[in-house]
Amino acid sequence: MSKVIWRRHNLVWLWLSFAVFVIDQLSKLFMRHWLDLFQAKSVFPYFSFLLLHNKGAAFSFLDGYGSWASWCLGIITVTICVALINWMLRTSSRRRLLLVGLALIIGGALGNLWDRFTLGYVIDFLLFHYKDWYFPAFNFADSAITMGAFLLIIDMVFFNNER
Repeated sequence: MSKVIWRRHNLVWLWLSFAVFVIDQLSKLFMRHWLDLFQAKSVFPYFSFLLLHNKGAAFSFLDGYGSWASWCLGIITVTICVALINWMLRTSSRRRLLLVGLALIIGGALGNLWDRFTLGYVIDFLLFHYKDWYFPAFNFADSAITMGAFLLIIDMVFFNNER
């Protein structure tokens, strides 16, 4: 059995999680005061701000299933964040790409979790579209989660042998 090395200094990367959380919440607060629900403001021919309330998970999955779905999503989010922090503690400090990816995912997940439990829904407001095609609206937290997942994939594909 190998001994687990805890690298508490890796928790310094949680500053990035906190920054993502703060930027996400500030952007949502601004949009809530600038736009009315379902109101769109076109920025470019293919991009608009559109205020929506997402009561489900990604792409409104589980929307309309009641409060049990919110609690279930909340428990899953907290469990994943604890697992990611554990991963962060066990990772070599040299694997900065992995640590940044984990921090982005944690910050984004906590931003959406905060919405879910303080508002009962997640605020989405970024909308990309082309003619009659619309990508589901999302927010800064979703972007951070996506970028973090991308960094994890890049790290695993190209740098997985580094310890």
